[in-house]
Amino acid sequence: MPLYEQIDMENYAEVLTWALAESRERPLRNGEPVLIRYDIPGLALAEAVYSRLMDMHLSPVTMANPTPYMEMERYLNSSYGQLLFQQPGLAELYSQVGGVINIIAPEELTHLQTVDPRTIAEARRADTPNRRILQRRRQSGAMGWTTCIYPTEALAEASGMTLDEYAKALLRACWLNMPDPVREWRRMQREVGELGAWLDGLAIDRLKVESENADLTVGMGENRRFVGVNGANIPGYEIYVAPDSRKVDGIYYADQPTLRYGRLLFGLSLEFSGGIATTVEAERGATFVQQQLYSDAGARRVGEFSLTDKRFSRVDRFMAHTLLDENFGGEHGNCHIALGGSVLESFAGPAEMLTPELEYELGFNSSDMHWDLVNTQPKRVTAWLKDGTPKLIYENGEFRL
Repeated sequence: MPLYEQIDMENYAEVLTWALAESRERPLRNGEPVLIRYDIPGLALAEAVYSRLMDMHLSPVTMANPTPYMEMERYLNSSYGQLLFQQPGLAELYSQVGGVINIIAPEELTHLQTVDPRTIAEARRADTPNRRILQRRRQSGAMGWTTCIYPTEALAEASGMTLDEYAKALLRACWLNMPDPVREWRRMQREVGELGAWLDGLAIDRLKVESENADLTVGMGENRRFVGVNGANIPGYEIYVAPDSRKVDGIYYADQPTLRYGRLLFGLSLEFSGGIATTVEAERGATFVQQQLYSDAGARRVGEFSLTDKRFSRVDRFMAHTLLDENFGGEHGNCHIALGGSVLESFAGPAEMLTPELEYELGFNSSDMHWDLVNTQPKRVTAWLKDGTPKLIYENGEFRL
């Protein structure tokens, strides 16, 4: 029996193509190629998206992601040359597509736990030139990008739900249970955009985050803007910014569990000094976290700071994937930081001005890693303005205008 009715699949595809269009500066042109990357269990959604793109007079290109078995073969049964091998033609494809729609539907969540993380990092480094093509084209506005989840047994089991319960929770999270989901996302975009404009107008020097286990100061840096509901993720309710990665100090605590490379981690406490994570503790997975912090030169710095207002979020329980869990609303909302690469869309100036040299000068962080760590505790966030006055901007899961 299908997880969703046909109308739900059509609505999901419509929301994703809306998000894709919103994530780029120029409208998609007739015949422009759009890449659909999908996990095999998400084939039904990939087909719905394919049909939608055809109706839009675009040219869909499909690419199935490796299965868990294929990934294990690459990481455990390959020569060094095979590990680093890159599929021919990817650079040309990535240089031409007008958009990428990513459908995440994992068959397994823990299959990589026996693989040395350094092996995975080595393979990721080999793919860096291709990913930089995508990043540059996204940054310039020439290419759209959106990512979504499709329910699987693995996700449902990890979150403590049945597959049917998970599917319904995801339907609600993406506003697909409403008569006109795209209209709801447009409304959300407008309301979150108003919050972002309010924050941009405050002239914030730094943010102070305080909860039971966190006491963190995040320096904003120059030429920054807050970003929200830009189409990059569905769902995506958060408001985020790339801080000055040299100006993060204090203790951050992630109480929400996180899965990375097949490993479950929770209760993470990180202490920062001068922007660098100097100490890490964890109820589970401390050694693995230490390894990740030294995976490259930027892995110990913060590339993103985010807040989610519980009034917007329709995610109210653990969903076993960061794309959903970083949007957790629940009783107290959430904040999260991302270790690693900065979210460059937070640059307030013209995208073509943001050269690698200017990124460095402004404190944008460079790293192959981008790992979101979520705090769902009751918290207060105070903005210290450039004139030296404090202003409470977030409390009890809500922004305080």
